[in-house]
Amino acid sequence: MIAEVNEPDVSRVAKEPLLVLSDVVKTYAITRGSVLRRQIGRIQALSGVSFEVYAGETLGIVGESGCGKTTLGRLMVALERPDSGTIRFRGDDLFQLPRVALRERRRHLQLMFQDPYSSLDPRMRVIDIVAEPLRLQRIGSRPEQRHRAQALLEEVGLPLRSAGLYPHEFSGGQRQRIGLARALALNPTIVIADEPVSALDVSVRAQVLNLMSRLQQVHRLTYVVISHDLSVVRYLADRIAVIYMGKVVELGSSETIFERTGHPYTEELLKAVPVPIPAVARARVGRAVFGEVPSAAEPPSGCRFRTRCPLAQSICAEVEPPLRKLQTGQVAACHFPLQAAG
Repeated sequence: MIAEVNEPDVSRVAKEPLLVLSDVVKTYAITRGSVLRRQIGRIQALSGVSFEVYAGETLGIVGESGCGKTTLGRLMVALERPDSGTIRFRGDDLFQLPRVALRERRRHLQLMFQDPYSSLDPRMRVIDIVAEPLRLQRIGSRPEQRHRAQALLEEVGLPLRSAGLYPHEFSGGQRQRIGLARALALNPTIVIADEPVSALDVSVRAQVLNLMSRLQQVHRLTYVVISHDLSVVRYLADRIAVIYMGKVVELGSSETIFERTGHPYTEELLKAVPVPIPAVARARVGRAVFGEVPSAAEPPSGCRFRTRCPLAQSICAEVEPPLRKLQTGQVAACHFPLQAAG
């Protein structure tokens, strides 16, 4: 039988982090020319991101499109390498490990992709897609791999006959279940879910989110859920990290972030969530964000949110605010937070 990969010790929740990101920086070159390409600048996708992920928790990462969320997810599973900073899993710097050791560590770090269709090979049957991680890691015999894949398909709610079908024969929700089954094939410690339900209908979203929640308990998983939809993050997350232009601007428990918001940007994200009750929607009118998101190639000096912030003052352009603890428990990078500093 296929051997079980080490499971996370949930007794260590809030004691010792599984995954630690320290001052992670990632940039991409801007090039020009079709034949003789030359670099004309760099886009700052992530600029000094630091946080920890604890065993058994769900950490939500939220922010507008283009803020660096997907880049962060790819770095956490070692699909890309940071320009500087460290990403440590159980104490080991992933990018200092030899290739064989990194390959072993990556069993524990799995990614659920945003698009449930393009992430599945259209030429492969579903049972082979789910069994592929086992084949690549050389775990078990071929019959054992197929048996494990079949069991996972049943666990995510797909019928027996689905094993022999191709991705195009499934609905969007079913394809996301296939992606989840594939992510679970190696018994991972951490699953990074990049916009896991953004491409699905509202009714199907609830089914997938409930499935993820149930599987977290069964498999003792740790989740990092990346989303621009705060309702999804509120449903799943224990803690939330808010990112703006490649920087963490607020980090704290889900309850605190939603009920006692500390950063003006987080407040604006919450106000942008649609509300079906007109009276409640009208009551949200207050301070307003204005302007467009600045270019990531030329971010503003000081606080990056200052060009859109209704509370900005001269110090915001001169001094970059550090993350500091507020009396309500979370940390926020703001000179004039909405909650008193601790």
